[in-house]
This record gives sequence, structure tokens and C-alpha cells, in this order.
Amino acid sequence: MPPSLQTVVRRMNLRPLAGTTRPGVLDAAVRWVAVSELADPTPYLEGGELLLTTGMRMEGDPTGDLTGYVARLVRRGVAGLGFGVGVSHEEVPAALVEAAESAGLPLLEVPRETPFIAVGKAVSELLAAEQYEEISRAFAAQGRLTRAALRPEGMHAVIDRLAREVGGWAALLEESGEVRHATRGANTGAVAAELSRRLGRPVHVAGGVTPGGSPQAESGGRMPSSLALSAPGEHIVVQPLGGGARPRGFFAVGAPHAFTPVTHTVINAAGSLLTLAMEQGRAQLAAGRRLRTAVLELLLAGEGERARTVLGAVGGRVPEAPLVVLAAGAEALDAFETRSFAALLGSVAVALVAEGVAEEVALSAEAAVGVSQPVVLSADAPGGRGQPGYGTAASLRTGLDQAERALEAARTRSGAGLGRGGAGSEKGGAGSGRGGATAGRGGAGSARSGAGFGRGGAGGPGGAGRVVRFGELAGQGLLALLDPAAAQAFSAAVLAPLTTYGSRADLVESLRAYLDSNGHWDAAAQRLGVHRHTLRYRMRRAAELLGRDLDDPGTRAELWLALEAARKAVTPASPPDSSR
Repeated sequence: MPPSLQTVVRRMNLRPLAGTTRPGVLDAAVRWVAVSELADPTPYLEGGELLLTTGMRMEGDPTGDLTGYVARLVRRGVAGLGFGVGVSHEEVPAALVEAAESAGLPLLEVPRETPFIAVGKAVSELLAAEQYEEISRAFAAQGRLTRAALRPEGMHAVIDRLAREVGGWAALLEESGEVRHATRGANTGAVAAELSRRLGRPVHVAGGVTPGGSPQAESGGRMPSSLALSAPGEHIVVQPLGGGARPRGFFAVGAPHAFTPVTHTVINAAGSLLTLAMEQGRAQLAAGRRLRTAVLELLLAGEGERARTVLGAVGGRVPEAPLVVLAAGAEALDAFETRSFAALLGSVAVALVAEGVAEEVALSAEAAVGVSQPVVLSADAPGGRGQPGYGTAASLRTGLDQAERALEAARTRSGAGLGRGGAGSEKGGAGSGRGGATAGRGGAGSARSGAGFGRGGAGGPGGAGRVVRFGELAGQGLLALLDPAAAQAFSAAVLAPLTTYGSRADLVESLRAYLDSNGHWDAAAQRLGVHRHTLRYRMRRAAELLGRDLDDPGTRAELWLALEAARKAVTPASPPDSSR
């Protein structure tokens, strides 16, 4: 803060003559010293100056009325008027003293032995000292903020320290506008409303959701480098966090008084520390996720001991049996990580959780989740083949396969319309780590039939999520476990000799009736409305075209699957809850 008029008076031994009786008048800030002998110097002043004059232009005033001169200085907002005696006037003119007293303008007598330049130098030194003190305060505040950033609370500690430095409140917000941490009295509602208006989208706050403004209304939906909000008794600054064009979060600072340049420097320092902490946190999070993905691939490859050693080195561990495998979209990884061992395989978030808490963890994702059957992680698991850890890997691969199949059922039920194409294709790289467990499954691109069955799960923002257990799919028939695209391709290939046999298009329906009647001629013929000899002829012709023995149980099973897949391909899908 600039030096006060009182400080200048005492330092330069100036004598107050008029306009100094009002309380606090000598506390006015002196922002500079100006020297002028003009009758009207106000066009060359900004306000806040201590104006010095020797009164040369006052000497020839025939009326001696100086009220206009003083009034102009008061309107301009000068801090005071210093009159140098011993040059053109041996003493301060009485008319000037009277006018200054009447207008409340501080009038000071400058002794003859005090050069005007000395007054200017003194004020300049006081201003420099004040600036140095401000810089020192800023450096000290930055040091306290840096020490706060090194505390275990990290970003939260910086926000708490910042609130104390500015004498107000501070808040840390997510990219969505949701409050992550705030000190007492934080006006996060005003901040969220402004962010919503600027970004053109709704912002989540503790009490609900603020409506989004028009993206074209403010900056095309882009966030400026800083926002300043002012209201009676409150001043707020909002800054984005993150090094890129898209903010990764925000922080806001508020106080009942306007922020000084020093305070703005402290706020900017806090923003740099928060951005650094956020970027470092994201880098550490990404590294941790890559590590867990590698551990999961080791487990799938049968390297259980090595996986546990790697995970134990960073303080983690795999849940003990019995456990189940959860599979969900990548967006569920954040929720999984807080409650279980979780990793990302391709575009699928995978979690290994104790069986007793599987339901709770699955519901926390608020998304479509597939749940496997209980998994046995031991070398004695079925399929061990005498290789250490092989049984564990085989059991885990089976559990992962079950969870992903159940996930597709959950997605279909919740209307997500997503299949396994993306995950299947991305998992090719990890397939080697799994010992090729997924090689036979390919990357089918559509959701499985029968996925409309299963158990409803938790609701989430914007739509209901679904949690489906693999065991529930078994009650929907064998086709519920097969990929629809693969099943339809198989059906088309098996039945092609019959469907392309143009002169006898009824062979397919006759074969269906024959298999549905379990090979009973009379029942099948009656169902078709034909003589049993006619049916026998058709079945002989079908066997010839197919090159299959219709009395063979395996052939009958394959043909039934082909017919069922063909029927489901032309049957409209039932509503998700039609089975209830």
C-alpha cells in the first residue's frame, strides 16, 4: 500500500495549515508527487498525488479568490496540496488557507529549505519500500503454499492454506464443476453458476445441477484464463487447472475485500502448485494403472507368484479366494479402483473382488457390469496340467470370459447396444499374456442374444445400469452363451444346402418339426399336416443335401442349434423387461 499523507508529513517536516481536522484525512494514500504552477493542473493528474506549488500564478489574482482552484483539485482527488514558501510568497496566502479549509483539502506548508525534489524522492523511496515489502510477503506466502503442497493432504492442504493467505475462502472443483474440497463459507454455488454459463453445460453442485447456458453465449464454450466476479461484500477469482486447452479442474478464491496485486500473485502461485500436483497425480495414477494391467496379465498367463511379488512391492495385493471377476466399460475403472484390485484390459475395466462384496462393488460403478461365477485361484484348480499356476490362470481366464459375456448381456438389457467388438479387438495384444485364452473367441461385434435376461442393477445418471451374473444366462438356453454373429454365420453355413434348394423350400420347416418332435414321424407329420411318408421322403432328401446322418445325436444337436439361431435372427427382440 502507498505511504499515507501522515507519513510524508512527518518524514519531510511539513506543517499542516488547513483541511486536516477531519478524522482520517491524513491517512489518504500518496501515490505520487507532482509539481505544477498551472492555474489548472488537473488535466495532468490522475488522483492520489501530493501536488506541490510555489503559487506563482496566484500572485496576480486581482480578486484573491482561490476557491475554484481548490475545488478543481478536490474533484480530481489529489491527496493534498503542498505550498512552498520563500519563493514567490513568504507565507501561504490566506485566501488559499480559507479555501482549503472550506473544501477539506489538506494544505501543507513546505519550508524554504526543503526542495520539492526531496519530497518526490522521499515518496518514491517509500513506494519502493512498500513494493519490496509486498514482494517479500508474496514470496513468504508462496513458501507457505509450497510447504502445504508437500503435506500428505496435497491439493487439499494448498486450498486450506490459500484461504488463510487471502483472508477468505477457497475451493477446488473437478472438471465437471463438482466440488472436490472447499473451506468453510465457500460460495461454490456462485462459482458453479458462472462456470455453467461460461462452459455452456450443466455443472454438478452439492444441491443439484445448475442449468447450462448457451455454448455460443460466452467464449464459444471455452474457459478464459481467469474469471473475476464481484458482488456487494464479496470478490471471487476463478482459475482453470491443467496445462492443455481443456481444463482438468478449477479452483476459486473469495474474500469480502478486493484482492491486491500481492494477493493476485499468491493466487497465481497457488494455481501453479495445484496444476503441478494435478498433473503429477494423473501421471502417478496412469503408472499405477499400467502396473495393475501388467499384474493382471501375469495372473492370466499363470505367473501368479510373480504377479503377487510385483503388486506387493507397491503395497497392493490380490483378494483371497473365493473371488469373482467383474467386467464393465472403461468408465467404471474409477469406481472399481476404490474398492478392489482393478485393471484395464483393452476397453474393459476388470476387477477381482471377494465374493461377499461383489454386489456392492458392482453397484458402485453405476453402469452395466458383468459378474462371473466364483473363481478358484490355486494350482490344484481344474486344468492344472502339471504346470505351476496353470490352474489358477485357466480358472481366471474362465472367470474373465464369463464376466465379459455377462457384461454384454447387461449392456443389451440396459439398451447400451454395445458388443464385444471393441474389447475383442483390443485384447489381441493381451491375448499372448493370457496364453491365448481368447483366441477362439475373436472380436465379435454385436451383443449376445438372450442378453435381455438377467438381473437389474443400480440406476445411474442418465439411465439405469444393469448387473448381470453369468450364472443367470444359463437359464436362458445355450444360445444365450453364444455370440449372435457367430451363431448366425454357423446357421447360414449349415442350412445353406436346404435354403438354396429352391424347388423344395419346405425342407427347413419339415426338419424343424422333425427335430422338435424328437424324431417321432407321426407327431411331426401331424404338426406339418402331411402324411408321414411325405415327411420320410423330405427327411431323406434333407439328409442327402446336408450330407449328414439325421439319426446321429451330434448331427441333430448341430441342426437344432442352426435352426434356433436362424429363428432368433428373424424374431424381433423383446423389450428388456418383458421376461419379468
